Amino acid sequence: MEETRLIKPLLDKEYPMISHGDGIYLYDTDGKKYIDGSSGAITASIGHGVKEIIDEMEKQANKISFVYRSQFTSEPAEKLATKLSELAKGADGGYWSFFVNSGSEATETAMKIAIQYWQEKGVKGKNKILSRWMSYHGITIGALSMSGHTVRRARFVSLLEDYPTISPPYCFRCPYDTTYPSCNYLCAYELEKAINRIGAEHIAAFIAEPIIGAAGGAIVPPDGYYQVIKKICEKHNILFIADEVMTGIARTGKMFALEHWETNADIITLGKGMSAGYTPIAATLVSEKIMEPIKKGSRLIMSGHTYSANPQSASVALAVLKYIESNNLVEAAEKNGRYMFSKLLELQKKYPIIGDIRGKGMLCGIEFVSDMITKFPFKKEIDLTTMIVKQAQLNGLLLYPAAAGIEGIGGDAILIAPPLTITCDQIDEIIILLSQTLSDVEKELRIAGVIPA
Repeated sequence: MEETRLIKPLLDKEYPMISHGDGIYLYDTDGKKYIDGSSGAITASIGHGVKEIIDEMEKQANKISFVYRSQFTSEPAEKLATKLSELAKGADGGYWSFFVNSGSEATETAMKIAIQYWQEKGVKGKNKILSRWMSYHGITIGALSMSGHTVRRARFVSLLEDYPTISPPYCFRCPYDTTYPSCNYLCAYELEKAINRIGAEHIAAFIAEPIIGAAGGAIVPPDGYYQVIKKICEKHNILFIADEVMTGIARTGKMFALEHWETNADIITLGKGMSAGYTPIAATLVSEKIMEPIKKGSRLIMSGHTYSANPQSASVALAVLKYIESNNLVEAAEKNGRYMFSKLLELQKKYPIIGDIRGKGMLCGIEFVSDMITKFPFKKEIDLTTMIVKQAQLNGLLLYPAAAGIEGIGGDAILIAPPLTITCDQIDEIIILLSQTLSDVEKELRIAGVIPA
């Protein structure tokens, strides 16, 4: 390959050149086949090369691909907003949609709308957003301010707000050294302590990922957790923002992950699976309650991007939602997710470095430990997550790295989140390749004297 001018994640790494994709499989230009075990970045939820989506892309491109949102609306954008309101059940009056291009833009827009809501109501002081440690809401400055991802914050701390405040619902490593249900939701009630210390009059909203993704390796809170969170928010007149960029649109066996806890949010952010990787688009869903004072007041949301609500991306997202519904992929994610989870539990018995298996639907996380009894992680310099992800790719399996450990530092985890179209036989293929990968890595660790021979 000629000298590159492309800035890649690691500048000194040679990446294989992609050729094409088909379903859950990807192929590079050397002809090597990979199972997309992570849907890229938990994005390609309906697989690659789906003809119905490709046909819709061409159909819309033959009409109009771009118009500026301050000059025109479009039928695809209008229909997409209506469809998302129908899918997002729970809020009285439904949801309005603000379309953007990425999950980071969606969460930053959610933050701005939450603050604007209170301004429109004449409450000027409520402009702080609370969030959790071991969370990730995006890489823009506003979104990163809300993120409790220590490693990704490190370079920019001087520019960021101190929004991460409370502990995550990390039952495998409980911050209170207790167990559910005897813990009585101490990590959830930490939110009330934070509110009392800061003052509810300063706080606009609390944001959380229903299931913590990249910052925690699919950390799932216990039953009842979000009911407690929502009750605290309502008690103190604070909005609740659900960051469903990774978990939304069928990934966890529900259309929205928050449905697992029978809870609804004032504002919801979507991305990734909303277009399944076929086009850049994301959304901030705003409940009628939040829109009401804005409609009566300034009548505009102070946000926007050049490509917001472009008809090309909106039409593709509509086609993806139609495909998910017509192929019953919400139900498939729940059913096949249970099968995949059971197979991962079998692997845990075989490989002592597997400390915890967690997740819902087709979003599963594996946390690794050097000692199962103490749950002590591997030393940071070993960089076990990178070892596993790299070896898996050599073996033809793509995995997604995740943070883990106390405060998300010094632990190792991966996410397994293949396209929702995967079959049980194909899940078995993933398990075979993952088992081979762990066997290869354990062999390296034995040779290096990291684990007993």
